[in-house]
Amino acid sequence: MASVTDDGCFDPLELVDYQQKGIVSRILLKEKAGTVTRFAFDEGQEVSEHSAPFDALVHVLDGEGEIVIAGKAHRVAQGRMIVLPANVPHAVRAPKRFKMLLTMIRA
Repeated sequence: MASVTDDGCFDPLELVDYQQKGIVSRILLKEKAGTVTRFAFDEGQEVSEHSAPFDALVHVLDGEGEIVIAGKAHRVAQGRMIVLPANVPHAVRAPKRFKMLLTMIRA
């Protein structure tokens, strides 16, 4: 589990550990205005295509993920971000293990 410093800070890479053959998630913040969720994908795992009624921002924290938006695949490397537009089908795939932070804003 992440160690929190005296000033309330923490390392986002420590928030969720990888699980063999699985996807692990942890909600960090859940408010009326939106959510922030941490994910760890093991190699070969995926979230199938779906859509959401709100925009979301994916920030890859470790490794590299494949984000498919409206049928177009995007390789998103560590430190990079991509927007998932509202009501547009998207999927998340892990060619190799990776960790991401998903921020969804409800408008």
